[in-house]
Amino acid sequence: MNPELTTNASARSSRSSAGGSRWIATSQHENKQKRKSLKTASKKEARRRALLLEAEIIKGKFRDDAKPAAIDAAIKAYQKKLEIDKWAEKTRNKYARVFERVTDLARRLRRRTLVEIDLVFLDRYREERVQQDGASSNSTLIDEVVIIKQLMNFALSRGMIHANPVKGLRISKRKRRPQPCWSTEEVERILARAGEPHVWEYTILADTGFRIGELRHLTWDDVDFQNNLLHVREKRVSDREYWKPKDGDQRSIPMSPRVRALLKRLPRHSTWVVTAPKSPKYPKGDARISLDRALRVLKRILRRLRLAGHLHTFRHSLISRALLNGVPEAVVREWDGHVDSNILKLYTHIASSASQQAMQKLSAVESVPTFSKDKEQ
Repeated sequence: MNPELTTNASARSSRSSAGGSRWIATSQHENKQKRKSLKTASKKEARRRALLLEAEIIKGKFRDDAKPAAIDAAIKAYQKKLEIDKWAEKTRNKYARVFERVTDLARRLRRRTLVEIDLVFLDRYREERVQQDGASSNSTLIDEVVIIKQLMNFALSRGMIHANPVKGLRISKRKRRPQPCWSTEEVERILARAGEPHVWEYTILADTGFRIGELRHLTWDDVDFQNNLLHVREKRVSDREYWKPKDGDQRSIPMSPRVRALLKRLPRHSTWVVTAPKSPKYPKGDARISLDRALRVLKRILRRLRLAGHLHTFRHSLISRALLNGVPEAVVREWDGHVDSNILKLYTHIASSASQQAMQKLSAVESVPTFSKDKEQ
């Protein structure tokens, strides 16, 4: 005999193969009949649990305990979303490498469904990554765990799982370290040592604060001589590649007189503003610049000058010099694309000489009191 319930949910008993009885609730949810075990042989308790189930349905909190998605299926769906959303190929490849490790570990642990990627799984993942080359840094581990967490959030939003098995995961904050920074004189010494085409690359980086990827994807359509601007914006590179600036930072940067003069006289071999030297594969010299070659040449120059840094240091240096020379933070943020003041502060480097000059200037305009020991309290 069924318990007395409303039409939204009802419960009935069914005989088990062992001869006992268990109560099962049947309900209508989203125009589908659902059956849920009430896990009790007591008619009174079954009635109570069925009424609670009915209340969940009425409040819209009913959770369908459907079979969770397979790990492979969820990863493929998420990667498809990233492709549709036109994420950069470099970023998608980074995610793919993390998912390969997740799939491999899940196979070895015999875990097939998404709900089995839990906190214990993540502990094992991090332990193995620490033992491998390239994953010893705190930042690398944080990035990879964030990627896995994003996968789980995606699966939850698509109904592939009904509860996040990594809920409560605490991700440590990255340890920010001061970055190298060059003075104006040091930048000029670097440019003086560079030959073509690298001097073109380094000059634009030094006077715009471009990321190297933004320079690599700069086209002549992005150069606006009329308004004296360089535009950083997303574009299709080929049938298979679509490029977007980091964090979607589409912006326009004024050209310095030096950059404007440089671009006026640069040869136009292709769509790209700065190109690699001619080669057997690209006899017209229309290939995009090589990031690895640009970095190797810069490292040789830095060793000779006994300076530390990398390609991104051009960006650090421009932002630091701008702030030091009184350019408003809002203007600097327009140039470099950052909107977070805390991130912007990481680029603020005050050279020791500038700091000393500031202290001397302050001392010159203020009278500094002196104290004798007998007046100390």
